[in-house]
Amino acid sequence: MIGVLASPLAAALLIVVAAVIFRAYKRRKLAHWLFVCAALVSYFGSIALVGAALLGPLETAYSPLDLKQLSPALSYIVVLGSGYAPHDQIPITAALDGQGLARIVEGVRLARLLGGARLIVSGGAPAGQAPPARGYAELARALGVPDAELIVSDRSLDTSAEAAAVARLLGAAPFLLVTSAYHMPRAMRLMRRAGANPIPAPTGQRVAAAQHALLRDLIPSSGGLQSTELALHEYFGLAALTAGLE
Repeated sequence: MIGVLASPLAAALLIVVAAVIFRAYKRRKLAHWLFVCAALVSYFGSIALVGAALLGPLETAYSPLDLKQLSPALSYIVVLGSGYAPHDQIPITAALDGQGLARIVEGVRLARLLGGARLIVSGGAPAGQAPPARGYAELARALGVPDAELIVSDRSLDTSAEAAAVARLLGAAPFLLVTSAYHMPRAMRLMRRAGANPIPAPTGQRVAAAQHALLRDLIPSSGGLQSTELALHEYFGLAALTAGLE
């Protein structure tokens, strides 16, 4: 249900269904306003202006990593999982989704800059599906990371489980945490709650990289819809954390 509410189009569809039911029971005025509400949810949930406004506070919660302030003693980099769907012998860069690709490339980049730091690739999957951690490992090896510097953690199905696995593996040792900028606030809270000691290294910023034009930002688009969905998912997750439900 939370996943449905985080999707403006799915939420709008539920409102339309309710409107049709009320209309069938002769509640025409209420049905009319529900149709209007569904149209507004669809429109505002699909424009870049709203998506950027929702994503902005999440992405700016943690500043980009300042490499000059890093201790050379850092020994671990953790890359959190994302989408992974290998099939038909497509290249690994196509099997990983855009967010996952940005995360693992950033993780490899940081590993090379630090020199000698071990790369922990995280992310499990339900039975019958390929864990993102294995896709990350495949790409990391192709980019030159030796097996001796890779740790594959492929059993955690969500960020909370990933945090618990990292805490068991590293204890209180500091490490760089690589994930999407919009996902970093929730990931940091979960890591700290699990007893881990992360240093945020956000990547894949969507809002800062966008070139805004007011007219274009008011036109519904798939990009605007995706930004809204990503932001709402994170806000619902943060609310669940605050309420102690996650």
